[in-house]
Amino acid sequence: MSARDNILAKLRGSLQGTQPLADTFDEALVTEPWRYPPEERVARLRTLMETVHTETHLTTAADWPTLVERILAERGLDQLLIAPGTPHGARLVERWQGDGSPRWKAYDRPVEEWKAELFNDTPASLTGTLGALAATGSLVLWPDRQEPRLMSLVPPLHIALLRASTVVDNFYELQQRHRWQDGMPTNALLISGPSKTADIEQVLAYGAHGPKDLVVLIVEDE
Repeated sequence: MSARDNILAKLRGSLQGTQPLADTFDEALVTEPWRYPPEERVARLRTLMETVHTETHLTTAADWPTLVERILAERGLDQLLIAPGTPHGARLVERWQGDGSPRWKAYDRPVEEWKAELFNDTPASLTGTLGALAATGSLVLWPDRQEPRLMSLVPPLHIALLRASTVVDNFYELQQRHRWQDGMPTNALLISGPSKTADIEQVLAYGAHGPKDLVVLIVEDE
């Protein structure tokens, strides 16, 4: 038996006959200070996110593609990284067929096959979101095969689609709503604003470790 096997055997043996401890914490203690009237959640989220230089827009299910086009045009961009297999990606693919439409590209290969293009010739991306937290002003992303983490990390501009109905009060409520106890995400992200850093002189710079421009489109429920 190797040293590794010996250590693992001892760990497994020490667990035999043990029972997991029941949760005895006071749920109100971790939730009540961070609860808000439903009609105030989106407004609070926008205020907190805009404080850290996130651009937010209220829009509708019918109008958000037009808003995406306007955001790209305002920045002089004509291409966008999307996930065609998602409902929002498929909608843009169908819409952007004619001449004069923005160009789109898909994250459909291992990063090793197009790393240079991803880092050097992909100025913007669009992804969905799992939800958002009113308490901290944070988006929640759950990357998957269709929208990998690099999709929201590498392009200088990240446009995030957020349904207003998925904005919850706090992180605990998000975990309960999505039943994380039944299956934890491999990589859940809380994002409040564009990437930024500061040097010893406290000079703030954006885009140091991720997008320097974050735009959130909040789709109001109809």
